[in-house]
Amino acid sequence: MTRLRRAVLGGVVLSLALTGCGWAKVSDMAPAAGARGDCGTFNLAVNPWVGYQADAAVVAYVAANDLGCKVVQKDLKEEIAWQGFGTGEVDAVLENWGHDDLKAKYIGGQKTAVSAGSTGNEGVIGWYVPPWLAKAHPDITDWKNLNKYAANFKTSESGGKGQLLDGDPSYVTNDEALVKNLKLDFKVVYAGSETALIQAYRKAEKNKEWVIGYFYEPQWFMTEVPLVKVNLPAYKTGCDADAEKIACDYPVYDLDKIVSTRFAKSGSPAYDLVKNFHWTNDDQNIVAKYIAVDRMTPEAAAKKWVEANRGKVNAWLK
Repeated sequence: MTRLRRAVLGGVVLSLALTGCGWAKVSDMAPAAGARGDCGTFNLAVNPWVGYQADAAVVAYVAANDLGCKVVQKDLKEEIAWQGFGTGEVDAVLENWGHDDLKAKYIGGQKTAVSAGSTGNEGVIGWYVPPWLAKAHPDITDWKNLNKYAANFKTSESGGKGQLLDGDPSYVTNDEALVKNLKLDFKVVYAGSETALIQAYRKAEKNKEWVIGYFYEPQWFMTEVPLVKVNLPAYKTGCDADAEKIACDYPVYDLDKIVSTRFAKSGSPAYDLVKNFHWTNDDQNIVAKYIAVDRMTPEAAAKKWVEANRGKVNAWLK
């Protein structure tokens, strides 16, 4: 997604520093002061993948332009963002990929956070190969055949084993446990970002190179290069209960929104907006493509989508 989830571009540069700064720690950011109208300041966490950036862009645009909020977007990795719920430095996380551990700590334990319902997005995490490879070797999509091909995936970083390419180390991932428990002759190597992961897949498809790695949906890149998912042992409830013993595929995630308890009780119209925010994977991918491929600013991308989908937006504002 941790993540996930739920790892942009050769020839197309996407900056994940959404507000012009690098990924920060909550303690580096003082709560924003001041208020405007009835909404006041709305502190919105932005996690490091373009799908989340699309969520944040649209919610921030509507909050600012329809509700008169002063929106402060903060570039934070997932676990760091949750730490801000108790201090008032973070009001909302818009796309949570599971994170039962964080829910137990901040919702069940500290009670500084609550769920604000589903985004409408279904999150899928898994292992993927470029289309050319699945077409040339159809049996590679069955995990039982991966060791047969392991040597083809070797790189200078994989230590004589096949390379399984992951994205940002902060994403939700069970991959090291999966490699170990499924007895696969592979080593997990982190690309470091969504951008680097996408670049690797794009290059592999163009040059017919052997790449297997972590990826996820919703993700606009699938419309450019339709990656093919590898079938890992089927997910069953509880098969991932012990992180060290996981030997099954990832579940399908009903992506949800998490807000601070303080924000939920504040009476802010921004909370109602977050609670009502609901769209589809296709909606998110459209905005993400505007940002990542068309090089629109997040605000311009959000404006374009909002103007074309005013009916959906009005439903969030009721």
